[in-house]
Amino acid sequence: MAERRSAEVLTSLAASVVGAEHVRVATMEAELDRSAPLVVIEPPDPERAAAVLAWASKDGMAVAIRGGGTKTTWGPSLERVDVVLSTRQLGALLEHRHGDLTATVQAGAPLARVNGELNVHHQWIPLDPPWAQTATIGGIIATNDSGPRRHRHGAPRDLIIGVTLARADGRLAKAGGIVVKNVAGYDMARLVTGSYGTLALIVDATFKLAPVASSSRTVIVTAERIAALGGVLADLAAGQTVPSAVELAIPPGRLLIRFQAAEHASRQQASDVATHASRHGTHCEVVDGDAETRVWHEHERRPWDASGSIVKLSLLPARIVAIAEWLRETQSESSWDLIGRAGAGVLLLRLDGNDEEVERSLEDLRSKFRPGEAFISALRASPALKRRLAAWDAGRDALPLMQTIKRQFDPAGILNPGRGPGGL
Repeated sequence: MAERRSAEVLTSLAASVVGAEHVRVATMEAELDRSAPLVVIEPPDPERAAAVLAWASKDGMAVAIRGGGTKTTWGPSLERVDVVLSTRQLGALLEHRHGDLTATVQAGAPLARVNGELNVHHQWIPLDPPWAQTATIGGIIATNDSGPRRHRHGAPRDLIIGVTLARADGRLAKAGGIVVKNVAGYDMARLVTGSYGTLALIVDATFKLAPVASSSRTVIVTAERIAALGGVLADLAAGQTVPSAVELAIPPGRLLIRFQAAEHASRQQASDVATHASRHGTHCEVVDGDAETRVWHEHERRPWDASGSIVKLSLLPARIVAIAEWLRETQSESSWDLIGRAGAGVLLLRLDGNDEEVERSLEDLRSKFRPGEAFISALRASPALKRRLAAWDAGRDALPLMQTIKRQFDPAGILNPGRGPGGL
């Protein structure tokens, strides 16, 4: 590790690489999960972004990559930060091949703005993570973040088909293609998806697009018994309807089932699901228009608006009902939320309490699974709790391979040090 230089020295050195107008001394707003960087660099083009990494690698300076800042607390805490490399000025929609249903977008572009531009041809990148107005393409890829419509369209790893990377040695590298049928070459795009910025800087990415649906309806299914929701989920899995989202929200006990298609199709599917769900003793309501928009906006804000620690829980969908019932039995009603993709088994669990109480609850939860059956990762927690949770899901069997890949991509260990699996 290089000796930490002063902000003034780093500012001067960085200015010689990218120009003084693209460098500033870090302020409190640039703090990354309690790690205080000295300098923020905003390269105006991919070449100078790569030059920053070459300079940092040569001098052994730790680099934190930042987009919209919506996920800086996710995953393990950074071990150290000298400079922040911001993608704010790399925010263009480079090309929209609407005939091929693909688009290439720079990493610093906010998702909502990009989808607004793609909507000119009634297409979109079918991702709906929280904070889409601010969340950038690069950050969404780096965390493999998604939202409710993952149920139908998948996560970033399923949609990305090409990528341009700035490597730690300062080289720019392209991988993948610009059309869906092009699958030649090593799949670097999926390798960096979910890597938390520990392998390379994502400069731009090419995605498969989807048509924008002309109609949308949501069935709100409410039940006192969680088992009744399980019956509805089983019917959905065995049925012929094609929902774009199937979301769980407990407490109290609710499913949000969304249909997006042509007007007749969305209306008919919503009506059929409501009819079948009511046979399980549930209450059903179908909403559309502004009422539907409000429902999904409120759902997106849970559990982030409440206090407490938040973890991402990945498990088999068949286990969700049992885990939800166990949480209802062991936690006080106001101290927890279980929200997320009921069909994919990807949920957010919010728990109130101090670190010891939360860790004890998560230890009890973890004991319900055999090794490899479920994974827990911290999204919002204290650094101490994050360290303990990271030790659980370090992927011990795969860790040697991940360490080898990390050394190949980032020999000096400068990129987001500590944020990867097992402290990579």
